[in-house]
Amino acid sequence: MSKLFGRGGFSGFGPDPMRGLFESPPIDHVTGSSRAELRKGLREKAPRLPGVYGMLDRHQRLIYVGKAKVLRGRLLSYFLKATRREKAGRIIDETRTIVWEPCESEFGALIRELELIQRWKPRFNVQGLPSRDRQVWVCLGRRPAPYLYISRQPTGQELTCYGPVRGMRVAQWAVRRLNDLFQLRDCPQTQTMRFADQRELFPLAHTAGCLRYELGTCLGPCAGLATRSTYGRHVRALRAFLEGRDSAPLQRLESAMRDAAQKLEFEKAAAIRNKILPIRWLRDRLGWVDQARDRHSFVYSPRCAGQPIWYLIRRGRVVGTTVAPTEATTARKAHEAIERVFCKEFTWPNLVARHAVDHVLLVSAWFRRHPEERQFTFSAEQALAHCVRAGQSSSVSSA
Repeated sequence: MSKLFGRGGFSGFGPDPMRGLFESPPIDHVTGSSRAELRKGLREKAPRLPGVYGMLDRHQRLIYVGKAKVLRGRLLSYFLKATRREKAGRIIDETRTIVWEPCESEFGALIRELELIQRWKPRFNVQGLPSRDRQVWVCLGRRPAPYLYISRQPTGQELTCYGPVRGMRVAQWAVRRLNDLFQLRDCPQTQTMRFADQRELFPLAHTAGCLRYELGTCLGPCAGLATRSTYGRHVRALRAFLEGRDSAPLQRLESAMRDAAQKLEFEKAAAIRNKILPIRWLRDRLGWVDQARDRHSFVYSPRCAGQPIWYLIRRGRVVGTTVAPTEATTARKAHEAIERVFCKEFTWPNLVARHAVDHVLLVSAWFRRHPEERQFTFSAEQALAHCVRAGQSSSVSSA
């Protein structure tokens, strides 16, 4: 393929992990120095199939990636007069080569498009690119006195992680407010922890390492002012709040804000409101992601242009694909793939990848915009039963 695009130029989109392809899938292309040449080539070669496409500039750099339900129609739309002053017109003005890769379905093209944007980062693509509001994880951990903190890449040593969420600054502010609300420490790891029930050979009177204990926003585990059990109870309360099992702390803050406003203590009410806003923001964001994950664990068999494909979706992510079983061989492969994805011991690939949440929300948005596609989904148990029936019918036919 490198011969087609010049030495050292673009040689393909790269492997498609969702389809289990470790080499670049085959692509086709048209080249031209003008709009007329490109349009003529597309009319001759562009297929009426779903897929992804890319625009290359005169230096054979990928400047844009898109997806299409019908490649031919979408690519030819770039040459309409109405698009010349829009973004599409600016893209095509810099384009000298158009490449495309057919996919089995529009859904497959949508997932492939996101993966390619994240991998190649074309300059004309906006969605899916990292920005100043990067996705971060809200982590609870760092013994012996766990607390809440922000991390771009969890290490696996945390008690639990929530997210990811987009917006580091707001997330940091929310984490600070939550540590205050649940009286957890937020000091560096270099600070020594001394719990009240921790025996010392020579008991000493320790002082808190900061003013938070005096302000009532920390239990003071660094100065032996709280027992391990008391501190642990506050940690569990924070987990219950973040997981949506206990909303009482937020309700108490809202009640205190209303009481202050009724007493005309507007400065106090504003201060409480400033505490509530980032906490509510974080709670809402975590709820959206968790809801998207909880509602999307199934096998999806969309209408395909060629051989039917099953998309294995677990907790909102397309973990893999398999050919729909029609005989013994495909039934066996599909059965193995389904068991591997939906068994309890499944190891998540890139579980804390920066763009994992984009994938989850993309899948969720697809089924929200196309509710009729739900009729083509079924549980892992139903898929396994279908594999068994396909294998048995194949054996009977051969006999």
